Amino acid sequence: MQLPRTRALADPLIVLDSCGSTNVEMRERLTRERLGHLAALVTDAQTAGRGRLDRTWTTPPGSALAVSVLLRDLPADADAWGWLALAAGVAMTDAVAAQLPAHDVGFKWPNDVLVDGRKICGILAEVTPDGVIVGSGVNTVMTTAELPVPTATSFAALGAAADIDLLLSGYLEALRGLVAGLARDGARASGLHDEAERRCLSLGRDVEVTMPHGETLRGRAVRLQDDGCLVVDAAGVERAVASGDVVHARLA
Repeated sequence: MQLPRTRALADPLIVLDSCGSTNVEMRERLTRERLGHLAALVTDAQTAGRGRLDRTWTTPPGSALAVSVLLRDLPADADAWGWLALAAGVAMTDAVAAQLPAHDVGFKWPNDVLVDGRKICGILAEVTPDGVIVGSGVNTVMTTAELPVPTATSFAALGAAADIDLLLSGYLEALRGLVAGLARDGARASGLHDEAERRCLSLGRDVEVTMPHGETLRGRAVRLQDDGCLVVDAAGVERAVASGDVVHARLA
């Protein structure tokens, strides 16, 4: 992959022909290399990708893009780190939307990017002793037949050819600005809170949230708290969700 725009933003950019998991590869490299803020590791052949809740994520070689970004310049208050995955969701939403202007692009809380209601990208943030690694997987040239579930989509399935360098550089540039603002001013004063609410497709929707301990919460997603939690109105009682698997109810 020739990625001149992306290389100018990353510190450094590591491009691999293939790897198991970009997040795992980044963690392993951190044990023997000094990598800077916004170091990025990229492949289009990830063989052992992982999603949230330890789900596996596999794609045919060359059909999807996997990228992991190391964030070192973090907010001093670790309680604000929950916004990092949301910042990545905002940044990737904008990077995808720039290439799909005729489509409805946003993110499902906390960080799945959807196009016309179907998932094109998943994001997973992991805390390490060296910073936070944010991994993303974007379906690029995967055909409709190769998509793992009916609720997924790809650039190819939408009849578009993704410009990978433009996608990655747009993502990195936006992520850099959002994280810098978060570290400097916090989520609300920096505008990240408003930007996330504006792009969050879950808000105003009836949702079903499967919590980590197995409880299912049903209600309407109404807003994001200052800590990034999703607030769900369940039969008139508002509950804040810090983590969980969200399913959107079908729109009539």
